[in-house]
Order: sequence, then C-alpha cells, then structure tokens
Amino acid sequence: IKQVEDARRTGIRSWEDVTTLPKDLREKLSEVVPLWTVTPDAVAESTDGTLKWRLRTHDGLAIESVLIKHARGRRTLCVSSQAGCALGCKFCATGAMGPGRDLTTREIADQAFLAADVAREADARVSNVVFMGMGEPLQNYEATLAALRIMLSDHAYGLSRRRVTVSTSGVVPMIDRLRLDCPVALAVSLHAPNDDLRDQLVPINRKYPIDEL
Repeated sequence: IKQVEDARRTGIRSWEDVTTLPKDLREKLSEVVPLWTVTPDAVAESTDGTLKWRLRTHDGLAIESVLIKHARGRRTLCVSSQAGCALGCKFCATGAMGPGRDLTTREIADQAFLAADVAREADARVSNVVFMGMGEPLQNYEATLAALRIMLSDHAYGLSRRRVTVSTSGVVPMIDRLRLDCPVALAVSLHAPNDDLRDQLVPINRKYPIDEL
C-alpha cells in the first residue's frame, strides 16, 4: 500500500516506471494491484485552458473530471463520485444515465492525483477540489468520506478544509453526518425557490423539501 501511495504522489503512471523494484515484482504488481484505478480515455481543452477528461474505470465505465484554470498557477478540480446517478434531476445529463454504480474511494481520490500530475507539468497545483461531477456524493457516503480524508491528510494530498467542497442535491440526513464526520464546505444545488417547482426538477425534494433542507 505504501508503495502505491508513494508512486502515485510522485506522478508515476505505471509500475514499469518504479525502477527501484525488481522487474518480476513490477510485472506481478501490474497484474494484482493496479497503480491507477481510473485512466484517461479522452480530454478536451477549452479556450481558457480548462481541461475536461473522460476517464475509464477498471470495468470500462466512463466518468468525467474537470480541471479549471485560475491565475497564479492555481487549479480547481471537479471530481465525480458515481458513474451515473439515481436521483433523476430533470436538467442533468448524468441523471438521465440512471443509477450506474458508486465509485470506490480510490477511484474518487485518483482523479485528484491524476489532475495534480497534469497540473505539475504546467508548473501549477490543484488548490481546490469540488465534488460537483457525476453522481450525488452523499449517496456514496462512505467512499466520499474516505476520499475526503485522503485529500485533507498531510500524509496524502494535504488540502485545507476550506478548499474542499461537497455539492449535494439535498440528502439531508447525510449533510448532518458530514458536518460531524468531516466538516468541509457544502454547496446545495437548489435550482428552484419553491417546493412545487423543485419537486419537478429535483425529485429528492419530495422526500426532503426545502424547509427541511
């Protein structure tokens, strides 16, 4: 495990690059302990330098991460927490995909490590992470929580709590849990000022209406 974390922190892309290990061990590790759980499949760059990746999981699912460029070498990374989403918000392309599956802790955290590697190549750094990609992070709570702790740990990614934001469509009980377990910044996708309209746009509002949210 330590070898995996050390290698990923230094931006190594495959076990073949870990030349401090014997070749036969590197070959075995490649088979049984993948260094990366998500791999870039395609990337698009906007005119302002923002990068949007399509990443593939080990079982071939596609997820998205977005790296947003700021001044003075700072970058904000938008990560996905699920491949698909069960909430069915009417305006959301991910919601139209259906439930899909939850991402693992490593699949979430690896998005940050991969983006950090790309940022370093441009003499920049990922200074902020937002859970605003595919999926509802609070419906994949345990993996999201573990990934948050990796991103905040000085022994892993080392971000400040003020620079990590979890976005939710309104899973109220898990908001309370997050406050106790890992108090990072919170963003709420409101999308409507009243329950009648929000019930139509964000179906989870029927379970957790605006007053409760």
